[in-house]
Amino acid sequence: MAKFELKLPKMGESVAEATITSWLKEVGDTIEMDEPVLEIATDKVDSEVPSEVNGVLTEVLFNIDDVVAVGQTIAIIETEGEGGVAATAPKEMAAPAEVAEIEKTIVSAKDTVASVADFSDSDKFYSPLVKNIAKEEGVSVAELEAINGSGKDGRVTKNDMLAYLKNRGNAPVTTQSVQKNETPKKAAAPKPPVKTSVAFQEGDEVVAMSRMRKLISGHMVNSVQTSAHVQSFVECDVTNIWNWRTKVKDAFQKREGEKLTFTPIFMEAVAHALKKYPGMNVSVDGDNIIQRKNINLGMAAALPDGNLIVPVIKNADQLNLLGMAKAVNKLANTARAGKLSPDDIQGGTYTVTNVGNFGSIMGTPIINQPQVGILALGSIRKTPAVIETPEGDFIGIRMKMYLSHSYDHRVIDGALGGMYAKCVADYLEAWDINRDF
Repeated sequence: MAKFELKLPKMGESVAEATITSWLKEVGDTIEMDEPVLEIATDKVDSEVPSEVNGVLTEVLFNIDDVVAVGQTIAIIETEGEGGVAATAPKEMAAPAEVAEIEKTIVSAKDTVASVADFSDSDKFYSPLVKNIAKEEGVSVAELEAINGSGKDGRVTKNDMLAYLKNRGNAPVTTQSVQKNETPKKAAAPKPPVKTSVAFQEGDEVVAMSRMRKLISGHMVNSVQTSAHVQSFVECDVTNIWNWRTKVKDAFQKREGEKLTFTPIFMEAVAHALKKYPGMNVSVDGDNIIQRKNINLGMAAALPDGNLIVPVIKNADQLNLLGMAKAVNKLANTARAGKLSPDDIQGGTYTVTNVGNFGSIMGTPIINQPQVGILALGSIRKTPAVIETPEGDFIGIRMKMYLSHSYDHRVIDGALGGMYAKCVADYLEAWDINRDF
């Protein structure tokens, strides 16, 4: 017999930890290779952790709701034979003192992980670096909120953390000096968020927000507080696209094995516009603007439970229409099945949301931080329109839609925001009705 340590796998470049949401197996259960053992949740997505070996689950090292770091051992699986890929069982029986020391280490690890600060309970923004320092040094959320930040809008910086840790336990958090014979004042407690008073009526039912809903709520509020949102609206004639898709969609699916929706066509137009106006493909980091090299398009997708998730099409400008259709269909199906991985929703540089799917003719979407723009696609409608011809103008029925562009006025002015949206519309209106797919 050998013991295999099941570790929390790496789930993406920016994911350092995950919360255990449920154990799918109990101690004593037989497990097959690639069979899910537990479910975990990050601040991005929920996923399962499969077993890498065949065996029997003999030990569970963490409980539900515990926070585990990437690479930590979360369970022990007993396997047949003496040498698995990651067998870690000692060749000889450990002495009682060694066993006691191992048990002590496991308990200590559990206590450490259980005490990791839950930053979702804080209304303040902390950078990943500050969070990591806080976790490594055991700084609680309450301590962190009491630190006077020297960054923009009072944000706590790396230097603030280092200064606090240097004087931790010896000096008060606040750096204000206390005059002689003056009664020291206690540091002001952080103000709690203002809560709206709700009057309950007979028959009302209280439903707690799901974990994902809480994350979305915090993300949206943070975006509104961070970016100066402004909108531009452009009406777009997509009659050519409507007619072209109607003509080729059946042949496209028969030849390529993929459904041809409007989404990949719109994504192609967006990628084209971002390449022409790279100033929209940026992020803001304090007083710096980060120019993104890759064009990675986020595609807002509604889940069956009503929540929203944004999978990302990587290097979208390098895909032809078939490649775009495959990427869109794969991500949409994976999202609906709840099988997205953390990598599927990371690295987006610009986001597109299709509010027309729900009957809206336009919208004012909230920017997906740290991006600086998001485009809402309205519903396509038959509308009377003036058509210009060499013989004169006349009224005809056209298929039209609105493009609603929200952008960050801190770094994007109306000229760029408007020209970019118009570029998307121009690309769609110039669609070649005789184009091959």
